[in-house]
Amino acid sequence: MTVLYESLSFHKTVRKHYLSLAVTECQVTYIWTDKAGEDLQCKTRTLDKEPTGIRDIPEWSATWMNGNLIEVTLVPVRMFRDPFTLDPNKLVLCEVLDSNLVDIGGNQRSQCAKVMEDVKEFQPWFGMEQEYTLFGLDGQPFGWPPQGCLFNGVNCAVGINKVFGRDICICHYRACLYAGVKICGTNAESLASQWEFQVGPGEGIETGDHLWVARYILHRVCEDFGVVASLEAKPFKGNDGASGCHTNFSTEAMRSEGGLQFIEEAIRRLSKRHSQHLRVYDPHDGADNMSRLTGQSFTSSFHVFSTATACRNVSVRIPGHVNRRGCGYFEDRRPAANCDPYLVMRALVETCLLETPGEDDDDDEGKIMAA
Repeated sequence: MTVLYESLSFHKTVRKHYLSLAVTECQVTYIWTDKAGEDLQCKTRTLDKEPTGIRDIPEWSATWMNGNLIEVTLVPVRMFRDPFTLDPNKLVLCEVLDSNLVDIGGNQRSQCAKVMEDVKEFQPWFGMEQEYTLFGLDGQPFGWPPQGCLFNGVNCAVGINKVFGRDICICHYRACLYAGVKICGTNAESLASQWEFQVGPGEGIETGDHLWVARYILHRVCEDFGVVASLEAKPFKGNDGASGCHTNFSTEAMRSEGGLQFIEEAIRRLSKRHSQHLRVYDPHDGADNMSRLTGQSFTSSFHVFSTATACRNVSVRIPGHVNRRGCGYFEDRRPAANCDPYLVMRALVETCLLETPGEDDDDDEGKIMAA
């Protein structure tokens, strides 16, 4: 393994020469999600000149595994600077349509965008907190000693005996800022090689787009360091360690004076749809969250909806400062780290803003447990 890391380091040194060569064209890297909405794919093409906007980037074709390989069309939807090959080169996030430019199953962004258009008068804002765990190419947790797991039980730790991979976290943060991703913070998590970054706030579809590109940049940075970033919801068996993608949500009414009443109403609606949300909060129909949401390691119970103020082992949390101000946002702590952000955002909007749960649908999941 040491030889492999030394080889990677040598390759990166050689690479600097080729990146220093003067060129007049622009390289554009197309990024899209696979059909499962869990993994990313990319490829790069040459444009004669630097695009000034998303309309300057042409559609392109690719293949998608759908039982069989099928040809799909990549439709550019959002452009970023490329932190790996630098200006004037670009990263471009794409939707995936079929060869006739018709929406295709698995293109969750298109469906989410339609819902966001329906509720734009509410000015929905999202912020997403992406947790991830670092592993070596040998499958072992990055930096851990032979004796095994280092579970701190506390976030934001400092010290070589408590955290591993800070250089990766810092480089990812800077690369996102260069790209124009709305990354707003980062911190160490409770496992020694577990980290988190936050994206947002963004209105409508924007946060989902920025989170996917932030994930892409994370995987690319990890390539340079010779490690793997895992978004597994439960990277280790047992109660120690779980990875989520906590999602903050608000509307203009929630953010305005007296907004706490609208936050509480949204949470009441969410309590009626607990199991439905869990089915879309990870890519495996709730199976990942069933192992993650144990009530341990700052998680709530998978089976019971719970809410509280300034408490982190609940389904939905009202931050303490929001409660004091009487307005702001709430945090849905149920989405798993490997969730599709478009599905999470769409579910929150549909339940909180579009649906009107009846008073008679109080089944077992509708009973709110105050933590």
